[in-house]
Amino acid sequence: MQGMKEKMQDMGSTMKEKIKEGTANVQGKAEQATARTHGEKEAAKEREKAREAEAKSELHDEKAEHREEAALRHGAGHVPLTGPHHHRPVGMGAAKATYPTSGTHSTTDKYL
Repeated sequence: MQGMKEKMQDMGSTMKEKIKEGTANVQGKAEQATARTHGEKEAAKEREKAREAEAKSELHDEKAEHREEAALRHGAGHVPLTGPHHHRPVGMGAAKATYPTSGTHSTTDKYL
């Protein structure tokens, strides 16, 4: 679950990404309009796609940074608690019971 600060940072990053994406779109359309040959138009389209992809990549990087900051603020990385209502660390579970391979169980092994 995200905290309020993290949500606000994500919203700001999303708005920046939308602005960059829109700018890339306008620049791409202008380049396509001024292009004279088919090859130049294709190159303009590819540059537009690259600008949009870069904006999306920056958005994901910023969101990852927000998650890391939130994790540091909330004490992620602490030692997990043990007890009846908490998960135990890996390898600390109950020992597995072993059963005889003979196929018959004595009365002492009845409840294993």
